[in-house]
Amino acid sequence: MGGSLAGAEVLTVAEEREGQRLDNFLLRECKKTPRDLLYRLIRSGQVRINGRRAKPDSRVASGDRLRLPPVLCGLQKERAARNTVRAEKAARADSEFAPLPVLFEENGFLAVEKPAGLAVHGGSGIAFGVIERLRQKRGDRFLELVHRLDRETSGALLLATKPSALRAAQKLWRERKVEKTYRAALFGEWQKKHRRIALPLRRVRQKDGARMAAVDAAGAEAVTVSRLLSQKRGAAFVRAQILTGRTHQLRAHFAAAGLPIVGDRKYGDFAQNRALARAAPALRRMFLHAERLAFSLPGGGDVIVESPPPPEFAELEEQFN
Repeated sequence: MGGSLAGAEVLTVAEEREGQRLDNFLLRECKKTPRDLLYRLIRSGQVRINGRRAKPDSRVASGDRLRLPPVLCGLQKERAARNTVRAEKAARADSEFAPLPVLFEENGFLAVEKPAGLAVHGGSGIAFGVIERLRQKRGDRFLELVHRLDRETSGALLLATKPSALRAAQKLWRERKVEKTYRAALFGEWQKKHRRIALPLRRVRQKDGARMAAVDAAGAEAVTVSRLLSQKRGAAFVRAQILTGRTHQLRAHFAAAGLPIVGDRKYGDFAQNRALARAAPALRRMFLHAERLAFSLPGGGDVIVESPPPPEFAELEEQFN
């Protein structure tokens, strides 16, 4: 029982979406559409590929022309209007941050140096983030985040400029074949050169909806290994690797070990944070920095991204001398 296609619009499938299932393609294009409505429209023949009826699991090809019924067109227009507003906000706010330095671009990957205070993507009251800024400036046909960093964490952030690179990286992340190294400044006294923290973490939601990690025997495995770089009066500067990738892993692990990250407003020592902010306002940030990412691609070749700690780490050391 095919419905009327009056007022329908045509959407052409881009090369990078080749081979995707029709239902997944449309769920991404029309994110506000309820899933059950989308399947109903496909099965009733109101969504067509090159003029022919299709099934939800039909594969789209580059250049295919999809006819969308008015209900989906309206949602698409609404989405486009939201994106326009977001782009305008990003353009107005662009002067808040310097251009993002490119650390690496090769083999379908792009790595940039994210400053502390800039979110990786918009949402939850944030008008724009790294991904929106880069899409607006570069105009890449395909650009997706490979992983994420907390808003207050600075350092190396990896994105994919090809679907094949994204799939390869996601597989390596799932299989824990990525070396992830961080620099951190901690309040307290580090007792030995090397330290291993193996405390399971469980994700919890605060009353305001914010995500946090709590040490819990029923939580997921989480392992952090760290090495002391320098000990100052009341602060330790360390290099850390996460052998698992849990939400806020370093922040929760160091706090549980009695060595909270300097400037951490969720897990930190709030009194010491306030005292440091009064003494050195220019150092008001969380001192966690993604220093290095390294992995080997299945087909050969290595991806190594390095981001030296920003100057405020050295300035903080001087503050604790």
